[in-house]
Amino acid sequence: MNKYNKISRRRFLGVSSAGTSAALLMPQILYSRNTMKKSQIKLGVNMEFVRHHDKPFAWGVEKAKEIGYEYIEPMVHLGRELLSEAGYFHSVSMYEDPLYIREICDKHGIKVSGLSAHTPLCKPEISVEYLKMAIRFAAELGAPVVNTDEGPKPAWTSKEMDYTLMKYTLTEAAMVAERHGILIGLEQHQQYSKTPEGLKSIYELVESPAIGINFDTGNAYLGGGGDIYDWLESVKHNLVHFHAKDISIQQGQDERGKVTGTPVGCACGDGVVDWKRVIEIVKTSGKEVVFSVECGTVPDAVKSFEYLSKLL
Repeated sequence: MNKYNKISRRRFLGVSSAGTSAALLMPQILYSRNTMKKSQIKLGVNMEFVRHHDKPFAWGVEKAKEIGYEYIEPMVHLGRELLSEAGYFHSVSMYEDPLYIREICDKHGIKVSGLSAHTPLCKPEISVEYLKMAIRFAAELGAPVVNTDEGPKPAWTSKEMDYTLMKYTLTEAAMVAERHGILIGLEQHQQYSKTPEGLKSIYELVESPAIGINFDTGNAYLGGGGDIYDWLESVKHNLVHFHAKDISIQQGQDERGKVTGTPVGCACGDGVVDWKRVIEIVKTSGKEVVFSVECGTVPDAVKSFEYLSKLL
């Protein structure tokens, strides 16, 4: 093992940010670059904002640029399926050429902040090959991060077994991620990660510089695991990506503490999240972070962009 393979997790995360995957493919850069950078927040949008509009990926990319977003976060799937092939859904097949996807983004002047590659870590028969393929796809596409969570657990496994399975999955994925200079963003979205302690326990399963946190404000709130601002403060130095998801007051009243997350939120600024406070915390992380807005409609994406732009 040469000296470039002995990079600590903290140092790897410290120099990693949106758009730096090329640098990560050249490990020597990690030793010459100052790990403390001026914090910057960029605005992106998760492609789920066009999910209910029944439009294809390319349409969503063009719409994101039209609104003013600098980044997008595509969702990727294995194989082929009817809706995407027919142009009624935004998800991208990893059987597609990643350079073709990059051409679409380049055409509209859009960058990719990361891939939405959520897969059940507790089910390695699904997640291992999916994550490894997503990591390779991200490297070709120029996306620095793949985001995932532990996913729904098998009905028959114990907690102890689940953690063994997650460790196996993350070890396999991290080895590929380190080779390709890609970061894995763990998100709070299921039974174990709904609390700060639970997310930390998954994060600490594998000591890899490629593993970080994709903080989701909406899921953190709905999980009911405590104060989301204290939680964000505790993980800010491990951030590799950020889901800017707001939760409506009504949804918060109906679902907080009863669910582990939600696919999309309301427009940022219309819900329970104190975005000024969130931004203040992230700005002290010493990192570049993309706020990938997670909302369910184009009007909500427009409203979120206008609201957050005024705060940054």
